[in-house]
Amino acid sequence: MANIRTIFVAVFSSLAVTASSQTDSNPNTNIGFAPEEKLVMTQEWDKTFPKSEKVNHQKVTFTNRYGITLAADMYTPKDIIGKLPAIAVSGPFGAVKEQSSGIYAQQLAERGFITIAFDPSFTGESGGHPRSVASPDINTEDFSAAVDYLSNRSDVNPEQIGIIGICGWGGFAINAAANDPRIKATVASTMYDISRGTANGYFDASDNADSRNKMRRDLAAQRTEDYKQKEYARTEMNPKPAEEAPQFIKDYYDYYKTKRGFHPRSINSGIGWNKTSTLGFLNAPILAYSDEIQSAVLLIHGEKAHSLYFSEGAFKKLKGNNKELMIIPGAVHTDLYDKIDIIPFDKIELFFKENLK
Repeated sequence: MANIRTIFVAVFSSLAVTASSQTDSNPNTNIGFAPEEKLVMTQEWDKTFPKSEKVNHQKVTFTNRYGITLAADMYTPKDIIGKLPAIAVSGPFGAVKEQSSGIYAQQLAERGFITIAFDPSFTGESGGHPRSVASPDINTEDFSAAVDYLSNRSDVNPEQIGIIGICGWGGFAINAAANDPRIKATVASTMYDISRGTANGYFDASDNADSRNKMRRDLAAQRTEDYKQKEYARTEMNPKPAEEAPQFIKDYYDYYKTKRGFHPRSINSGIGWNKTSTLGFLNAPILAYSDEIQSAVLLIHGEKAHSLYFSEGAFKKLKGNNKELMIIPGAVHTDLYDKIDIIPFDKIELFFKENLK
């Protein structure tokens, strides 16, 4: 037996040396982490909300498994002692960390959590090219990459990590929770299911193959044109609404295009999405396995929000007694972006403290 073990070790060592030399000489077999991109990040406070004197703030970066380097604002309680529970926050869909995700992160850091608010891949101060692209897979991965980073910090307890997704990132957060058991608790605030909204239209009014096939033809034609022009056509985000426009369209304008929430790096404030970004969501229902989530999930939505049906639909699919839907009386979709007196931070704090024990 000893001789067999010796032979096995010798053979394995030889193979390891061979593999190592091949990896060094052939970049296609390199299994190391991608080097971090050199990001341009402002060190000035350029948020849409005031800085808290109760927490420390710094910029941090981490890399996802696609080699994209993400930029984040980290908020830590002052006089930190030992390992603390941590929360990663992102959203809304098309926003940046200087907007509502930063508000959530800073508020929860005041309540004793280590938090990061990050810009998704291809947006804000994060890396990735081309810019202004969304992806059901990569955007879900961004949450798990944040968990990678937090799990390896000396001041974080890796068994006490939660996530918060706002608006479209609520759907990605639920998808991440279904796929990543390291996530012990998830909050989805004023949630959008981007896959459902893309494939079916608002309020499922276009839930038919003809509508989806027309969208596919239009997007395919746009891809051809983008390749021809060697640049990506962008969507126009939140133009000034007409008087007869639905109220939620006016609410978006009021947040993204006014002093209240405007930020120059925000896609929704004016940069726009690549028009072909929605293509990936037509064939990728991000909540497909949400019924298999074993960890705790809290959905929060406004009673008057046009998007309430997204949270109601997601909640119906969740299983277990650790799932909850909290409806805020009188609130609209964007109230849960930045209105501190309406966002139920006491409830969110209690939810994480109970489920990140």
